[in-house]
Amino acid sequence: MIEKLKSGEMIPFIGMGVFKGCVCEDGTPLPFDSDSMILALNGGRAMSPRLMYEYSRAAMSLEQRKGRPYIEAMTNHIFSSKPYTPPMVYTWLKRIMPHYVIDLNLDDSLLKVYEEVDHFLISGVSRIMAGYDRFLVYMYHSHSKSYSRVDKELLNPMLPILFKPLGCTVPEKNFIISDADFVDWLTEAMGGYGVPPFIKKYREGKSYLFLGIDFDRDTFRMVANEITMGLTGGVLVNDKACMSKKEEKFLSAHKIEKRETSLNAFISR
Repeated sequence: MIEKLKSGEMIPFIGMGVFKGCVCEDGTPLPFDSDSMILALNGGRAMSPRLMYEYSRAAMSLEQRKGRPYIEAMTNHIFSSKPYTPPMVYTWLKRIMPHYVIDLNLDDSLLKVYEEVDHFLISGVSRIMAGYDRFLVYMYHSHSKSYSRVDKELLNPMLPILFKPLGCTVPEKNFIISDADFVDWLTEAMGGYGVPPFIKKYREGKSYLFLGIDFDRDTFRMVANEITMGLTGGVLVNDKACMSKKEEKFLSAHKIEKRETSLNAFISR
């Protein structure tokens, strides 16, 4: 499997579950699932059962009551205000250095893995009026440790490509986090505007290694479906004892094999 990751035959697909057990240096836990993300966004306070169903729903409620700047500031605060050691999976990826990585997390842990090499970064955006594309493309210059925005046509296989479809804290604070964000992103993604043309060709015939991903909610099944079109199968590392019928149907339809083991046990082999 590691050889397939190195060759590009298999693509790592990273989700927020990789943050389970991770804490900031002051002891503050980092969100690793929907419930903990809601608590982080709402100052540690639980919300109504209807809003606790999924963090995008809770974020939409907070945005309606407190404004979009509040959600953006809180999301940035969660992942940028306090130092923390990146999850083990990023240390593991640094040993492999895959040529193409998909990361749904909003922080910059993946970017730090590639900070010594030039690379492309594709960051998701939503609810913009400039055009239909729901992504921005950047080139990272290792000599200056900086990103510059470039045209999507410059994407090529000569440099590693980091795809963060739900946005990132850097180089610009763009986040797909509320219901309105996801609806807009998914609508345009289904129209072909969520993924750059180069990636649409590059991803054909690839398999995926899903780490820290939970397919229990429709939102993330839809996001994964749009990003991995043309896949030949994959592996999901998940030690959840019981999966819902929707999850099982999704895995079966996409020929994804479930490995019932913990993430740390898997990457420590």
